[in-house]
Amino acid sequence: MEAIVPYAIWGSLILTGLSIIAIVLFGIRSLAHGKVNPLSIGTLVVPALVLIGFRFVLQSWAEAAIWTFLVMLVLSLLALLLSSARGMLGL
Repeated sequence: MEAIVPYAIWGSLILTGLSIIAIVLFGIRSLAHGKVNPLSIGTLVVPALVLIGFRFVLQSWAEAAIWTFLVMLVLSLLALLLSSARGMLGL
């Protein structure tokens, strides 16, 4: 049973990689056909750019991922706060 574990891990990593490639390809296709607002694609790219930026500044991918999570959490909380304030004030 222990011999299956490495194959299961590699299988799940390969499936995850193929899924990410499919998501990117279908996103590009939808963008090319005009089915998607470019701004919504930009919001998906921001975390990746933040992660890459932190990787160049920090020592490891793990630290970069943690800082990316924290920064994106703060940005999402600020967006939620601003959206709520805008709705409450009727702007």
